[in-house]
Amino acid sequence: MEKIRKTDAEWRALLGEEQYRVTRQGGTECAFTGALWDDHRDGVFHCVCCDLPLFDSNTKFESGTGWPSFFDPIANDHVAAREDLSHGMRRVEVLCARCDAHLGHVFPDGPRPTGQRYCINSAALAFRPRA
Repeated sequence: MEKIRKTDAEWRALLGEEQYRVTRQGGTECAFTGALWDDHRDGVFHCVCCDLPLFDSNTKFESGTGWPSFFDPIANDHVAAREDLSHGMRRVEVLCARCDAHLGHVFPDGPRPTGQRYCINSAALAFRPRA
């Protein structure tokens, strides 16, 4: 997959303030405040920065955490992971594989069949209803 690279000024012009803070600066929105945490529509969640399809609503579940949670990405090569040791914790950060946008974190406490919980910021996602 070809990487999308933009300058900081280009990202700032493209994104809203909260989207920029979350995706380009590794921020996190407050729990239960994002537009998509309680969204139950049928469709696909795309990267807000580059529009890469990331998660299908069929893999979304209620985790009780206040962020959209998914048990599997739409394709394994659409997300990347790296160790995150910030805030005195050891976590796995989830990134968009095409533009390196910070999406959230993945934890090994999700439902079957994967056992994974991709805890993703609403500000990092754009929802597209299924046609």
